Amino acid sequence: MIKAMKRNKVCGFLDVQDGKLVNGRGEPILLTGWGLGNWLLPEGYMWLAGGPRMDRPRTIERIVAEVAGKDYAAHFWHEFRSRYVRKEDIARMAELGYNSVRIPINARLFLEEKPGLHWVDEGFKLLDHCLAWCETYSLYAFIDLHGAPGGQTGSNIDDSTDDFPRLFTDEDCFRKGIALWKKLAERYADRWVVGGYDLLNEPLRPAMREGQEDTAYLLPELRRFYREAIHEIRKVDQKHLFSIEGHHWSSSPEIFDEKFDEKMLIHFHRYACLPDIDCYKPFLKAAKELNMPLWLGETGENVSEWFTAMYPLAAELGIGYNIWPWKKMRTQNSPCSIRKPEGWDAILDYSRGGKLPDRTEAQKALDEYLDNMLLENCDENVQLHDAIFRRPGAVMRATDFDELGGAGVSYLCRRKVENPFSYRTDSGMEIVEADPNAQKEFGFDCLWRRFTLGLEAGEFACYTLFDIPAGAAIAVTLTCRRTARLRIEQDETELGEWGLSGENDLVTLPNVPLRVSDRSVLRIRVDSGRVELEKITTFR
Repeated sequence: MIKAMKRNKVCGFLDVQDGKLVNGRGEPILLTGWGLGNWLLPEGYMWLAGGPRMDRPRTIERIVAEVAGKDYAAHFWHEFRSRYVRKEDIARMAELGYNSVRIPINARLFLEEKPGLHWVDEGFKLLDHCLAWCETYSLYAFIDLHGAPGGQTGSNIDDSTDDFPRLFTDEDCFRKGIALWKKLAERYADRWVVGGYDLLNEPLRPAMREGQEDTAYLLPELRRFYREAIHEIRKVDQKHLFSIEGHHWSSSPEIFDEKFDEKMLIHFHRYACLPDIDCYKPFLKAAKELNMPLWLGETGENVSEWFTAMYPLAAELGIGYNIWPWKKMRTQNSPCSIRKPEGWDAILDYSRGGKLPDRTEAQKALDEYLDNMLLENCDENVQLHDAIFRRPGAVMRATDFDELGGAGVSYLCRRKVENPFSYRTDSGMEIVEADPNAQKEFGFDCLWRRFTLGLEAGEFACYTLFDIPAGAAIAVTLTCRRTARLRIEQDETELGEWGLSGENDLVTLPNVPLRVSDRSVLRIRVDSGRVELEKITTFR
């Protein structure tokens, strides 16, 4: 499925037919892509900051002006927006096999924060440039209102002034949000490369700290915004899709008890969850009830093994995805890692209450940041793409076996599970807690990596792998708990058989060569004894 959904299907206006997303030729298309976080709406953590003085655009702008001066700051932000995303970034996405991009925008770049409608040219021009690149390199572009007038979330991610979503309580902000969408629709009504309008990113946050109120009581106002925005857009644009998100970080399906438009994507986000089918079920249910396609419109910020589990499963379920973000400073889980400039810590220290750095040194560090953010100067984490498309180069956790196909086809477990350190999945497989003391990583919950897959005589698990070239191989890491015989098959052809002694040591089977294939199912079968599989490492 993944190989069939390549970017050559980027053609004409996207539409919805029989609950499926289709291109201009009426062909089903699976969206795969990246979000351009930090470009038009900076976030502090992507600058290695994140305290309250440097966590969102307006505070980052203030810090830059304080450390480097107002005149330099004006120069810096012009250069930042012209360099952070360029045609080279879009070309690279297309070259890697992605077919879409999500463009988060901040209303302040399009509309002044003062009474009345006063449009700002800068945002529109930047968006025009990006859409032209997307046309050149055949990627659908989704316009994402990430920072609405007054803020729609109530946190740093919407550039709100006081962590409250005033879009829904201040009628002037509400009207400005509607006007901005109508203006965008008027401008892009005939641009097929615009995949759709993502009306609001992650509206209505939950309570984030003690004493802070949950904003879910504003759900009626969120519904009103969607209805009125769609009504106004449809006056000038009958062609484009709407991407509709629920509240609480776009993780709740509650709002999807109505169909806001016949051309609509059910848009949801997933972070820090176990990468199995359960994380998709609430939205699969909503999609079935409304007969609408699903889009995992923001996800990521995790280890590559999590990617290997999440996104191939989404693809098999017919769910497109957009991973967050394409580029940030000093990272392993975005494709482009920006090198930290010399002297950067002085700026960060100041944002946390430290002394004001020397202005010349601050400007030098910011100049270096402007150079380092260019695609050609970034360090590229190429292994992420192998993980996302689950091809040789990826590491598969043993617990992330194929869930579709069913018992006896994708997996088989024959017995009751009595181990107090294990549990049974809905599919019946035994998941064993191998390292109860595992720690969280990257700030998100990666604790699922402490689990292994318990297999005994007659049991097996399958793992689908794509785009297998000549010379590819796998290595299987496991613990043998009871003297065992184990076989590995590729599409019913046996690749090898091993006898293992029950010494309770973690071992890795020697590299097993694979046959060339666009798509293969690898089966690991235990004929006797007991093993606990940890991971399958694939190589080119």
